[in-house]
Amino acid sequence: MSVFSHPEFDLHEQVNYFHDAKTGLKAIVAVHNSNRGPALGGCRMWNYASDEEALRDVLRLSKGMTYKSALANLDLGGGKSVIIGDARAHKTEALLEMMGRCLESLSGRYIAAEDSGTSVPDLQIMGRHTQYVAGVTERTGIDGQLSNGDPSPATAYGTFIGLKAAVKHKLGRDDLTGLKVAIQGVGNVGYRLAEHLHVAGAELYVTDIHQEQVDKAVSKLNATAVSAADILSLDVDILAPCALGAILNDKTIPTIKAQVIAGASNNQLESAHHDMMLKERGILYAPDFAINAGGIIDIFYERVGHTPAKVTAHIETIAETLAEIFIRSDESGLATGAIANQLAEERFILSTV
Repeated sequence: MSVFSHPEFDLHEQVNYFHDAKTGLKAIVAVHNSNRGPALGGCRMWNYASDEEALRDVLRLSKGMTYKSALANLDLGGGKSVIIGDARAHKTEALLEMMGRCLESLSGRYIAAEDSGTSVPDLQIMGRHTQYVAGVTERTGIDGQLSNGDPSPATAYGTFIGLKAAVKHKLGRDDLTGLKVAIQGVGNVGYRLAEHLHVAGAELYVTDIHQEQVDKAVSKLNATAVSAADILSLDVDILAPCALGAILNDKTIPTIKAQVIAGASNNQLESAHHDMMLKERGILYAPDFAINAGGIIDIFYERVGHTPAKVTAHIETIAETLAEIFIRSDESGLATGAIANQLAEERFILSTV
């Protein structure tokens, strides 16, 4: 299938394929839009079932980054990269160095950050051969502690702030005490979100493809372990998807009992019509690219330089953005994702930054 006829192609500016037989590298980089600035987005390493699945993911994710950065009022465009392979079995130093060389060949049109299957040390290895990596510099984090550049704490905090805004709008509550939250995925971001929710008094239900992460949440956060097959349909107040995307679809939405969906994973809707499908079922959906923008905000300020207080203040505007989206959705009858898209498009389509 041609990239141009792919159902996920949406006027992407650039799609690059990279292959290196010696290291086994197979990667795709997509730049969706650079009107507001260079395209920044995570570099994901995943054992995709097919090359087509990898292409679909990188096209969707790069577009999502354009909308995320615009909605967060950042001078960045949207891009993404995927490395095809099992991060636990196929990742090598040589492969990462080659990925760095591939990124350098794009001359700054795309800047890579950490994502599923990659870490700050991985990006630092890439950085031996390119200047176009982000989130790798030691600095004081939003919690006042020394950070190695990992944006996960900021992403988790922003998601927590956004989740509270959704709860306030839908349930009329300013606190989370006793509310049941199902978290699909307790990795770098999901686990930190779980920590915030635990402190806030929420009752947690968790699942993850890595059992050790589930066990950690059970032992340290008093969470209840749930199977991956059951997590989306639990009788809970809030569903927080924090794994891969496209989990809100024709099959899963009719089974969801939660009143609020507010999680950190990207591209949670399998198709655009699932946005309205959620609204029609009375489920308040916090658009993923609005609620999970904390990480990109943190990385942006790493590059331009600001205090942790400044970064935290910007992250906390996620609540204001979501409140506006929810109110406009109520008033217009449009679904929340459609409203979020409108707001983002106003900010990047005509931008000349």
